[in-house]
Formats: sequence, structure tokens, C-alpha cells
Amino acid sequence: MSSLREFLAECEARGETIHITAPLSVNLEIAAAMKILDEGQVLIFEDVREYPGRLIVANLCATKARISHALKIEEAMLHRKILDALENPIAPEPDGGRGEYTAKSTFNLQEIPALRHFENDGGRYITGGVVACRGVDGKINASIHRLMVVDGRHLAIRIVPRHLFKMCRDAEATGESRLPIAILIGLHPAVMVAAAAPAPYGVNEFAVANALLNGELSLIPTERYGIPVPSKTEIILEGEILLREYVDEGPFVDLTGTYDIVRKQPLIEVSDIYLREAFIYQAILPSGSEHRILMGLPYEARIREAVARAVPEVRDVYLTPGGCGWFNARISLRKQAEGDPKNAIMAAFGAHPSLKSVVILDEDVEVSDDAMVEWALTTRAQPSEDIIIIEGARGSSLDPSADQEKLLTSKIGIDATCPMDKPIEKFKRAQVKVTEQVRRALGDVPHKRRGGHA
Repeated sequence: MSSLREFLAECEARGETIHITAPLSVNLEIAAAMKILDEGQVLIFEDVREYPGRLIVANLCATKARISHALKIEEAMLHRKILDALENPIAPEPDGGRGEYTAKSTFNLQEIPALRHFENDGGRYITGGVVACRGVDGKINASIHRLMVVDGRHLAIRIVPRHLFKMCRDAEATGESRLPIAILIGLHPAVMVAAAAPAPYGVNEFAVANALLNGELSLIPTERYGIPVPSKTEIILEGEILLREYVDEGPFVDLTGTYDIVRKQPLIEVSDIYLREAFIYQAILPSGSEHRILMGLPYEARIREAVARAVPEVRDVYLTPGGCGWFNARISLRKQAEGDPKNAIMAAFGAHPSLKSVVILDEDVEVSDDAMVEWALTTRAQPSEDIIIIEGARGSSLDPSADQEKLLTSKIGIDATCPMDKPIEKFKRAQVKVTEQVRRALGDVPHKRRGGHA
């Protein structure tokens, strides 16, 4: 199972889909429905007002449980699975078949049902597109980028200083003015997770996806440039990044739920489009749960790996929804020395430069339980001793409170673990003993657990 359609069939069989049959527009209405139904089931929009007969799907990766189903593993193994795939990528086999696509000799990008998500957006955006590129050094890279529809043949692409940025600079250094790419829309969750993962430069993200899929992914070369791409992609756009042509990109609501600043970004000229029969368009809601999980989950795994090198035992890592799944980390561990939490804080900041805050917790605190974490901060941390503030550090261009051009911010780390020079009993929550008689006496009386404090 390596295609979007196969995964959708599995979701249908598990009862995890909602079919929306009422007519909705690509202009704000579908995005509004995605917002209302965020963090829930897979959404299938069957009546797209401007595109009769087209399907739009969303929420594919909106929960870690669904990604676990896609990778056929327990949720507790997600971090380990991603790390294993990054460390041991498997080169995909060529597919050999090309019969599933229709090439359009004449086309207009307006034929693609890209969405306008928020009222002040700079245009309609492709948000679920993976950009595949072969650099001048022959390396293959696949990464997720937002793509603003400029006109019938052109897109604006937001490129941050990572691998595709390097490929563009390398091409310019050799005198090139254009860099061939393929834009892929409609992919299995494993490919999306791999494309978002922090693989080292030179590691092919499609090989990472193939490892996530236990060797089930196959590739085909694109017609014009021969870039290897997953064989069952719903939509393939071939074109070139125009390395010396820039346009205003934005406004766009990014991970924080606020409008990112407008920047001059490279222009893409699309030359070819290939469509599967009855193609399915895959959309991701900017700042929604799917956006947060796809960006944050691979970095949770990377943070866990880095902290595990600094301290003996790491229990869990969690990038919080309130921190946009990107900026704020909670890490639980088994402390063996007083310096362990501070070493863990520094390791986490090193593993994920966009982090703004890190809270270190004991292993008895559930990192996703807000009330438990606040309780630990209250009863186990002393602000004068347990807070680290780092000024002038590299941050994220997405943080509106930071210097978004120079990428500078301040960061905070908090040690909310029990001090080792005091009796551990002082920091343990008292428990009530619930006997069988109490259970029988309560019977069906409704009760509610809140934040671990029953």
C-alpha cells in the first residue's frame, strides 16, 4: 500500500472518512469546513463548485494515530520508525509502467482546484505539494513548499534556507538560470512525512519514504526531466524554478495561524502537467492539525534522538499544539544527575533551531497533559534556579515576535524535575485507594477525570 487511493480505501474500511456532498467553493468555503472539522476524520469533498466531478481530500495526516495506521505500526513506535527510516533509507525500485497518466499539451494552472484559505491570502495556494528536484550535483531532494498560483503557467514558491535553497544557489554558481523540478500532489502519508523530515543533505527522501513503507514504494521518471517520483502520484507538474525572477509571495497564514510577511520569492514556470484519471486533489489547511503534525512529528523524533545522546533515558517528546506543533517542546526523562535537564535543554535546542521553549519533566508526568505539566511547573521548579534564557539565538521566520529577517529570537528552557537533594516523597501526588466496594457504590454515577487529578 503506497498510494493515496489505497490509503483512502483503508480509511474508508475503518470508518475514518466523512463525505461532504453539499456544493462548496474553493474560495474560502472548503477551507472553512476543513477548519471546523480539523483534527478529525479524513474529509472527502465531492461537490467542488468550480470543478464539477473533482474530489478534494483533506485531514489525511491530521492525527498521529492515522499516520501510525498508514505505516502499520503502534503509535508509540512512530518516533523510532522515523529515525530508523532516516538512518536506513531503502532505494525504491523503478515502477516500469507509465499508463496511468494523461499528459495535457494545453493547460492552465487554474484547472487545479487549489484553495484560497483565508480572506487576506495573496492568492490561491497549493499546500500539499511535494517539490522534487535533482541538483547539479545529482542529488535528489523532496520537500514540502507552499505554492501560490500566480497565473495559468506560474507559481511563486516559498523557499527557506534548507536543501532546495542550497540546490538553487549551487545551480546559480554554475551559471544556470533555471532549475528543473517536479511538483507532486496526492501522495501516501509516508511520502509526506518523509518529505517533511530533517534528512541530511544527499539522503533521498523517497528512499526514506520507502523505508517507512517497508520497501513498497516505486518510482517513475518524469517525462521532460527524468526526475524520479512516486509512481502513483495523482498530479505531476513539471517545470523550472526561475533562479533570477522573483515575485511578491503572500500574504499567507502559516503555522502560527498569523499572516506571514510578504517576501520576494522565486517564480516557477510550469511546462507540463500529468493527471491520473479522475485525479484526487490533496489539500492541507494552513495552521491546522495536519500542518502541525507533518512539520512537527519528524522533529519530535530528531529531538528525541539528540536528547537521548545527552541523558541516559528519555521517555517522551511532545511539540505542543499551543506552540503550533513547532516552537514549544516538552520532554520527559529519568533524571540520574542534577545536570541532566540542562543538558537535555541544550540538546533539544541544537536538534531543532526553531524551538523557542523547552520544558523538562520527570517520567511520571504525561507530556501531553496540560494540567499535569502545569502542576509540575508549580511544584517542582524554582524560577530563580531552574530557568535558562538564551538571547540572540537563531529562531524561526514564522515567529511574528522574532526578527523575521535576521531569524533572531530569545529562548527559554525550564527544568521542572524533582530536585535530588530533597526527599522524593515531597513531590509525589497523593493517591486515593479505590476499592471494589467503592466502585460498586458508584455504579453508573457519571464522573470525570481532569488532568490526572482524579
